[in-house]
Amino acid sequence: MVRIVLVPLAALLLLSMMAIEPAMADDVDVALVLVTDVSRSIDDSEFKLEKDGYTSAFTSQKVLEAIHGGPTGRIAVAYLEFASSFEVRTVLDWTVIQDKASAQVFVDRLAAAPRSFWGRTAISAGIDQAMQLLAETGMNPTRRVIDVCGDGTNNAGREVAEARDDAVKAGITINGLAIINDHPVSWTFAHVQPPGGLANYYRENVTGGPGSFVLEVHDFSTFGEAMTRKLVDEIAAGPLKPKFATER
Repeated sequence: MVRIVLVPLAALLLLSMMAIEPAMADDVDVALVLVTDVSRSIDDSEFKLEKDGYTSAFTSQKVLEAIHGGPTGRIAVAYLEFASSFEVRTVLDWTVIQDKASAQVFVDRLAAAPRSFWGRTAISAGIDQAMQLLAETGMNPTRRVIDVCGDGTNNAGREVAEARDDAVKAGITINGLAIINDHPVSWTFAHVQPPGGLANYYRENVTGGPGSFVLEVHDFSTFGEAMTRKLVDEIAAGPLKPKFATER
């Protein structure tokens, strides 16, 4: 006797949602734009420490493991520098990082790129350009993230909170790395040490979206360590492969 079992439509839909499909060539777990402050409050030695920090972070074992642990095992990264509202430059367009070799290619190109600007600080202009880059990835990211790194408040261009709100409405998460200047010169004090502190300024005006966060560092020499922690949190925010989740 043959038994016919009727499966409810809802169950069939659930099973189809649970099916694991192979990743397409243009699928990435995260599309990440690094938005870096190169305004005049950051001198050349600090700028070099930023570059060195990015290099150590992207080639660290922790970050590579986080990348490998994602469903596709790939992320896409772009890097831009900003100063004033008319001083925004995409230094490195979208690069897919999936292993140590591709990470090394990215950081080598980053290290070789000259500094772009020296002007004021328009965080809003950096966010706006990052949004444009995310709209033009040509890929299928699971998540879209803007990573803002700087040492001061927005003092040029449109209000940064407006740019932040536009990004959040578009489904983008903005995280922040606030670099604290504990010994500012008199003319930069209000800029780098706003009331309540720079990290709090970032939380209230710059960052937003699901799972957004701010990291604070007090020394450019620890930038790489902080960026490593930040990248791991950003990359691993989504579902992980079972093996990676077990190992952790």
